[in-house]
Amino acid sequence: MILLGEETLIQYKTFVKWTDTLRDLDDHLWSSPIAEGKASPADIISHLQNWDHYLIHKVIPAVRKGEGMVFPDFDSFNKQAYEYARSGVSKTRLLDEFKQTRLQLVDLLLAEPDVAAKPVPANGLAYCPHTNTPYSLLYIIHEFREHDIHHKHQILSVI
Repeated sequence: MILLGEETLIQYKTFVKWTDTLRDLDDHLWSSPIAEGKASPADIISHLQNWDHYLIHKVIPAVRKGEGMVFPDFDSFNKQAYEYARSGVSKTRLLDEFKQTRLQLVDLLLAEPDVAAKPVPANGLAYCPHTNTPYSLLYIIHEFREHDIHHKHQILSVI
């Protein structure tokens, strides 16, 4: 079920309450892969922050101008986030950056509900091929919420 508008955004925002609990995570677990060949919790948080940052700085301005949403190649984009997580950035700083970026994104979308709800294509597609729902920033946030939950379960499985 797709939640509407403000409710979707509020739920997206509350994820920071859970990520704040990771501040007490053992540093070894923080930087260790969740499974063979998988990302670490640090990598995952950096990955989530990178996507939120991309929405703020690339997608929202494009939608404001009446352009479609364009998303980069996921693998290379995610690799950049993993490299940042492994660069020596502290757990506290990375969690603070994630929280600040997530809250900024939600505040922007709450302040501009017309931008958030405006139907716009994503990588040239007007409708999600799985649900036949028109793409909008709110729809993308709904998808990202599911993505957050997936990563939360991954992290919880090792802690």
